[in-house]
Formats: sequence, structure tokens, C-alpha cells
Amino acid sequence: MHNVLPVMGLNSMTAKPIAMERSRMISDAAMPAAESSDEQLMTAFSRGETDAFSELFARYKQPLFGFFWRRVADRAQAEELAQEAFVAVIRAAPRYEPSARFRTYLYAIALKILRAYRRKAAFRATFLGSPPDHAEPAAESGMVTQLLMREALRSLDAMDREILLLREFEQLSYVEISELLHLPVNTVRSRLFRARMALRELLSETASHGSRETKRPEEVL
Repeated sequence: MHNVLPVMGLNSMTAKPIAMERSRMISDAAMPAAESSDEQLMTAFSRGETDAFSELFARYKQPLFGFFWRRVADRAQAEELAQEAFVAVIRAAPRYEPSARFRTYLYAIALKILRAYRRKAAFRATFLGSPPDHAEPAAESGMVTQLLMREALRSLDAMDREILLLREFEQLSYVEISELLHLPVNTVRSRLFRARMALRELLSETASHGSRETKRPEEVL
């Protein structure tokens, strides 16, 4: 399928004419895109309607960028990975089957791309001597808070951290997380509770340590 990514540096290619019978169109094809479900839009796109993808892109460009930005330290890299995920959606469109919610389908693609990126980064760090990803310097208090949160999240168990991010930031349901990570729903619930408690404790310790640091007598004198 031709490239239809609206922004992020990719230019649309000239669309090839797509012949199709009206009978193959989804029943609500005439419905305004904003009123269509994600699944309806993706189905329409898989059948050649590029406007449907434009609507999906508008809905998910920020959430998908946020997904990667919370997991890699470099903003430009997060943008590249989000772009790569949308390209993967475009390429897989002819094979799309609405057997799961589109959101789950999209984040499954994003996770696959993230894991591939991490494997490449680990290889570069081990064999090529490339430095690991590092956070951008904190210029404002808000950035400091964000970096502290990142450090606390890194201290969590990898699976617990992923569940916490998917629930708290991507706002996926327990069932969606279960499907995405291939875990029982009860396991998702218990690990999410554990992650929340661990994160709360880590942040509390960080805040307490920071408070003690500011009150050292030798720094006051």
C-alpha cells in the first residue's frame, strides 16, 4: 500500500487507482470519519480509503509519541519510532482483520518496534561501544520531576513497569493489557498494584532524601 503518512517527514506518494466494488465498502463508509470507530476506520483504510488513515493518525499521533517518549530518553528518537510504527500499520493494512481493538493492535506493533530498538541499542552498547541512551539535561523544575520519575520507573521490574505505563499513561484497560502482554487479567491487576506501591515508595524515598539534602547544617552555615 502506498505511503499515506500525513506528517513526520514522510511525503505522500502518488496514489495508484484502486478499483473496488461499492458492495465491499463497510456499511457506514459514508459516516463522518470523526464519528467512526477506530476499527471501522482501519477496515476502511485496509480497503483503500486513505482519508480513514488520516483520521487514525490524527487520533493517535500524540498518544503513540508519548508511548515511546516515556520509554526512551531521546525525544527525536521517540518521534522516529512513532513514525516507524505508523509505517508498519500502513504496510500491514492489507492483512488487517478487526479481531481485536485497534488500540491494542497499534500498541502491539509499537511494543514490537520498541523491543527491536532496544536490542539494537544493547548491541551497539556491547559491541560498538556506543553510549546508552541518556536523558536530556534538566533545564526546568518540571524536567527535573520528569527525570526523577524516569529514574524511579527504571527501578521497577521490567514487566511491572510496562503494565504501569500501559495502564496509567496509555490508559489501556486490564483486558487490553492482558491481551497485549499475554498475561491473565488477575496477574495484570496484582502486578499493577505491586508496581504502584513500589513506585510510590521510591518517589517517597527520593522526596525524603531531597528534603534532608536541603537541610544539611554544613550547607546552611
